[in-house]
Amino acid sequence: MILGDLLGMDVHDDGGTRLGRVADARFVVDGEPGQLLAEARLLGLVVSPHSAASFLGYERTGLRQPWPLPSLLRWRHRGSFLVLWEDILMIGSSGVRLRAGFTAYSPALD
Repeated sequence: MILGDLLGMDVHDDGGTRLGRVADARFVVDGEPGQLLAEARLLGLVVSPHSAASFLGYERTGLRQPWPLPSLLRWRHRGSFLVLWEDILMIGSSGVRLRAGFTAYSPALD
């Protein structure tokens, strides 16, 4: 699956309740760079209940300029959460389904 195919997909809990749509993916870089870049691994998906549009980098907590963009985008993505890859039960044509008891983490970056 291509990452671009995931963006905008509906996300449901294990009972079928719609939680939002995939707005972004979070990666972590493990280890030292090999040649040019270190290998990245998918940590999880950011789910937004109101918009599947990008955060445009404003999920970083220290960004405040240019006003009013940070406030507008944070309001647009209110209620968003990060769900870890381990908590994803299934990805299919009907969307993403999360496992029972998944944990919703803050999508904010320091």
